[in-house]
Amino acid sequence: MYEAAGRPTLERLVRLGREQSPPMQAADATISGWLTGRAVPGEVHTRYFLILALFLQSRAVAQGGRYAARPEAWWQQLLLRARQERDSARGGRPRTGGAPVVASGPVTLPPAPEGFTGRTTELDKVLGWLEPVDGAAGDTAVAVVSAVAGMGGVGKTALAVHAAHQARLRGWFPGGILFADLRGYGHDHVEVGEVADRFLRALGVKAKDLPDAVEEKIDLWRLMLGTLAAQGRPLLTVLDNVRTPGQITALLPAAPHRALVTSRHNLSALPANRVDLTPLTPGDAVDLLERTLRVGDTGDGRVTAQRAAALRLVELCGRLPLALRIIGALLRDEPDRPLDGQARELEDERTRLDALEYEGGDGQGRPLAVRASFELSYRHLTSPQSRVFRLLAAAPGPDISTTAGAILLGQDPVEARRLLAGLARAHLLDTTTSAGTLADGVRERWSMHDLIRLFADGLGLVHSSEDSRDTAVARLLDHYLLTAEAADSHLETRAAEPASDCFTGRDQALDWLESERVNLVAGAIMPAARRHPAGTRLFTALTSFFNRRRYFEDGIALNTAALAGYRSVGDQRREGSALNNLGNLLRQVRRFDEAIDAHTSAAAIFEEIGDHHAIGMAVNNVGLVLQELRRFDDAIEVHTAALAVFRATGDSHRETMVLNSLGSALREVRRFDEAIEAHTAALAGYRAIGDHYREGSALNNLGLVLQQAGHFDEAIDAHTAAAAISREIGDRHGEGNALDNLGVSLWMVRRFSEAIDAHTAAAAISRETGDRHGEGIAMDNLGLALRRVRRFDEAVTMHTAAVAIYQETGDHHRVGIALNSCAIAHNERWRLTVPTGYSDRGEDATATPQKD
Repeated sequence: MYEAAGRPTLERLVRLGREQSPPMQAADATISGWLTGRAVPGEVHTRYFLILALFLQSRAVAQGGRYAARPEAWWQQLLLRARQERDSARGGRPRTGGAPVVASGPVTLPPAPEGFTGRTTELDKVLGWLEPVDGAAGDTAVAVVSAVAGMGGVGKTALAVHAAHQARLRGWFPGGILFADLRGYGHDHVEVGEVADRFLRALGVKAKDLPDAVEEKIDLWRLMLGTLAAQGRPLLTVLDNVRTPGQITALLPAAPHRALVTSRHNLSALPANRVDLTPLTPGDAVDLLERTLRVGDTGDGRVTAQRAAALRLVELCGRLPLALRIIGALLRDEPDRPLDGQARELEDERTRLDALEYEGGDGQGRPLAVRASFELSYRHLTSPQSRVFRLLAAAPGPDISTTAGAILLGQDPVEARRLLAGLARAHLLDTTTSAGTLADGVRERWSMHDLIRLFADGLGLVHSSEDSRDTAVARLLDHYLLTAEAADSHLETRAAEPASDCFTGRDQALDWLESERVNLVAGAIMPAARRHPAGTRLFTALTSFFNRRRYFEDGIALNTAALAGYRSVGDQRREGSALNNLGNLLRQVRRFDEAIDAHTSAAAIFEEIGDHHAIGMAVNNVGLVLQELRRFDDAIEVHTAALAVFRATGDSHRETMVLNSLGSALREVRRFDEAIEAHTAALAGYRAIGDHYREGSALNNLGLVLQQAGHFDEAIDAHTAAAAISREIGDRHGEGNALDNLGVSLWMVRRFSEAIDAHTAAAAISRETGDRHGEGIAMDNLGLALRRVRRFDEAVTMHTAAVAIYQETGDHHRVGIALNSCAIAHNERWRLTVPTGYSDRGEDATATPQKD
């Protein structure tokens, strides 16, 4: 039947039970046992089995095969016969009665954790491994619970104890459930003989009968396990806080018994199933905080009433259960304190770990302090591992590649990776591998949880001299700067500077820049960069990349930091360059007044130092801002002045750039012949120097002029070529612009279907690149194309969305255009429903161009 039903996933069948009222639970391993015939559902699962059978039956019938449906009574009789056959094979003894058998053996578990929440997937896995399965006598698996980041306080013990209590309530272990904290990370770790002694006493062995030798205690423990197995009474051992397999190997039972182990290490040498815990999801973290505050029916409603503050608070706690329990205890002591007040106390990174501590410890005598929990892991590191751990906290950004890590540490990459992997096994680091064309040492990345990083950074400052911390950071900044400049050589065309052989080509250079972007920005603005060339040169190396990928806010952050550095040392030339570049970035995020101020200040500095070439660049950039403000006559005047400067200085490359800008302004005032001449000259100039990026821009702008001049076929050719060039060099923004403008030319020649496809693709690219304003233009133009094919409802939707985006980005001129288009689409849709003879004299809107 399962095959006939199309083999639905086990996840779907587990969810089927949860969807019932009341919900029912069964692990995926349990359901797998039913489907394969390895197990027969017990009495407690009768209702689940019937619902499952009827569900699969309905799916099988719906598949259209020859499967015949049977009534529920038939399935009940089948289940009864299966149980009888199972019991007969056991000698006539059913395993359980009609209700779950509560463990009759000893239970030494700590109390079930209060407020336990989340962890649904992980809990299902653990319960699936613990549940006894008929016919699985050879199963010796051990479920190991550990944390992805290897952190203390992520909730390993809470999950294990909660799962064990669930197993007890379901009667899975009539032989008993025994718990032992091995304290593997403390000074007072528990020896195997002590645990065996405790377990034997719990099982009823009298003190006088206990042997003295550890080996003899282990032998007696195994004999007891064998006796329980023969009696059909499986037992569960919960071994908490294990550091090495050697601590527990002698204690691990064989089937049908189970062991549940928690550790801050992977314990990969154990024959174990493993589930790794990460910090809670934001929703589960807030839920845990709320449950903690409401324990004891306090009626504390702060989390519900102050949801935003609660979300901020759990993020500052790193969504770490230990930290959340500490904050919950502190807030319970101050029932009138607002959550945002507690959050503000945690915002200072220098004192956050001090604030995450509660006097008195938990109910089992363990300290409620995040720092103390981390110290238990740190104290077991080797001396080289300790140094690596401390230095990693000094690296800028959220992660580090193996290659960069080796440079930071000043070690051979192979040795550096060995040390990094050791920290990952101790769960003080997390590791991921990114996609792309990069070498493994760059694609493999290592990161720390925020609170772990604060802990490591505090240690790093104490051991700064011993670790040569400043030298290590400077070494890493050297690497980031030189590699960024090498990558930039593949993006910018420079006649006298060939591309660096550090990368195989533009794609690999872009991949590296993308993978390191956040780290490069963090490195450029970190305090150490004020004394390093990276603080002022990284922004130059990254300008082209930021423009291509439209990371304008990152560019603004870097330029602002560089600007402060140049001013502090009185370097006017570089101060002016930084201001000029900052103005370009401000223009891209539509902060036009600030952009003009930046360019004007740059021009004033260049005039003071007599740099006429730089004055021309600043002036030309002012013209670009004036175009955005629709002051086209002023822009033409400014661009013309800049053009004269570059012609006088013989700078043909800059002259080409100004011609491209001037052509756009001329087009806006309908001086089409002059605009075509300017863009054609710019196009020739870019082709002469092999600057494909700006060649695509010039083609796109030339296409716009040809389009508005009515030369639609030529415009289509120009935009098609521009899109192809942008696609070839990986310029997604340029490709989107060209496609959108191509769409306009296509519907001008009534190729509506192609136009709709082009606008749709342009809108998608704008969303992908985060270009909200470009997305609005593409959607507005898509609305116009949809109207041409009388798809008025969709057109209204597109124009309405464009209005919202224009309002969001502050483009009031285009708001009016989009509103007019939307009104016309409404009228055209309504006109279809009125008697013949109705006339709408509304003026049609024009397409909105996208220029470079």
